Amino acid sequence: MILEKLSRANFVLRSTALVRQAHSSSSSSTSVPPQPVPPLAQTLQKYLTALQPLLPPDEFEHTRKMVQRFGSPGGLGKQLQQGLEKRARHSHNWITDWWVQWAYLESRQPLAVHSNPAISLPRQDFSDWRGQLVFAAKLISAVLDFKARVDSGRVPVEYMRGRPLCMELYPQLFSSCRVPGPKHDHVVHYGRPRRGPTHITVVRNYQFFQLDVYNSDGTPLTQGQIHAQLCRIRSQSWKTDKEPMGILTSEHRHTWGQAYNRLLHDRINKESVRLIEKGIFTLCLDSPVMRISDEKYASRMAAQILHGGGTYSNSGNRWFDKTIQFVVGEDGSWGLLYEQATAEGPPVSTLLDHVLQYCKKTDTVRAPLVPLPMPKKLYFYIDPAIKWDIEMAKQNLDILINDLDITCFNFQRFGKEFPKRLRLSPNSVIQVAIQLAYYRVHSEVCAACDIASLRMFRGGRTDYIRSPTNQMLSFIQAFDDPAVSREAKVELLREAAEAYSQLTDQALHGHGIDRHLLGLKLQAIEEGLSVPRMFMDTAYGLATHWKLRTGQVPTNTDSVMCFGPLVPDGYAVCYNPQPDHVHFSVTAFNCCEETNAEKLADTLESTLCDIQELLHPPA
Repeated sequence: MILEKLSRANFVLRSTALVRQAHSSSSSSTSVPPQPVPPLAQTLQKYLTALQPLLPPDEFEHTRKMVQRFGSPGGLGKQLQQGLEKRARHSHNWITDWWVQWAYLESRQPLAVHSNPAISLPRQDFSDWRGQLVFAAKLISAVLDFKARVDSGRVPVEYMRGRPLCMELYPQLFSSCRVPGPKHDHVVHYGRPRRGPTHITVVRNYQFFQLDVYNSDGTPLTQGQIHAQLCRIRSQSWKTDKEPMGILTSEHRHTWGQAYNRLLHDRINKESVRLIEKGIFTLCLDSPVMRISDEKYASRMAAQILHGGGTYSNSGNRWFDKTIQFVVGEDGSWGLLYEQATAEGPPVSTLLDHVLQYCKKTDTVRAPLVPLPMPKKLYFYIDPAIKWDIEMAKQNLDILINDLDITCFNFQRFGKEFPKRLRLSPNSVIQVAIQLAYYRVHSEVCAACDIASLRMFRGGRTDYIRSPTNQMLSFIQAFDDPAVSREAKVELLREAAEAYSQLTDQALHGHGIDRHLLGLKLQAIEEGLSVPRMFMDTAYGLATHWKLRTGQVPTNTDSVMCFGPLVPDGYAVCYNPQPDHVHFSVTAFNCCEETNAEKLADTLESTLCDIQELLHPPA
């Protein structure tokens, strides 16, 4: 159960300033060190410290004794630690394969809403299908240009805090796909620098097309050629009575795994599915959606990218298993959806930055007068069993979409420059504000996770930055107390922000606790032992019941990211700090009477204003 909850937790990474330097990325994985296994005593002490704000004293004492026994000389913890250290000596990365398997591939929850993050990008200057196709052609050219840099090792190595980062994930972004199974999924990757797939998949009105984007000599098509081919696809996809095959990929993974096997019994279906899976990426050309007020536009667009708006809207224009999907609407809206077993926030962010810069350039290359083959329409044979699978998937997705509450807002009172001027970490201040807002709504603090990148290490993925800390709890309890002076509150805020910044730094350097604890648990299973009692303790369940799933968008543009909560009674809060404003998205499930995304969003906005006045009171 705990690992099921972990399965959706690896969302967009916390953005720590990345510096790109022009060295070959192909050699970067060899220049970064292996990921260390943290000392056992250190992790256990940090775990107890993290539990203190969440547990009453009697429960904490019970857990403390249990943890002490686990870590004692000759205890089970020492044996499992030795197993992890041996694993680290004989593997590329001691936790990554386990993490991907347990957190993603063995999770049975739908990828839509629960797992795949969506990024809604600044609205483009067009409002009809003509502008949609012109922009889509430029977007395709931009992604192919980035792919060429990846294939030739020309993506500059990224550095964080003076250390090079592992670049292994970049080649995995393209021509890869998750494949469902009845018990666990797997990832297929068809990309090769040479002789890899030469097509993308385009989907419009629920109909999929294979669009070859390279000439026979290996050069990419020009924007003009791609645009002409997109116009051909539009002319071939007028009918709107087609079965939405993509809806199947939104199902519970066990259900989709069974339907997938039935689907592939037919040769035509198998060929079509394989072409989708092998495609460099998928482009979703969405149909128009109902006009909405400017105030709610950001929330609706984030929802459109995340899940397509429902079975009567554009949800059939998705293949949720695909690693990278770009979505372009007719009203200027666009964005990206990605699958996390293969993709992560920073590589996706680098791709988006390249796309945005490329799209600013004027296309000066004239399309050659060479006849191109018609894009290939992908056909599916739908028997009664598959028809039934589609109908059930439509019902289940609409239920999930109706259950999700999304509120996006742009906080304009200050951005990341304001805390920096006061020598405070913007991310730490925002995390404190999120916990304070939650406390104001629910009169308690809760287990919350932010994400730290482990790319300083070979094959590294992520670890959690936990909150609340003891210092954060002290500030939260004092903030609305009129008996506490302003000076004391400012000092408590500084202490809370500093404590969170220290946890962040420790996690970035491989000394977080959650991946280590997970590794100890999985090592016990690997050795055929019973799960240690420490992991069966109610305190561990509470500490990993993430009622606040948070993530910072590591982009330099006004984008909005969103994803669903990790637990039914929780929230997901994503934020994108710009110099003088911060974009937020808040999600919750309507089925839980205690949570309300709009209420938390409003409270968070007022809480940030209160923190600003505390730090910078009006004259």
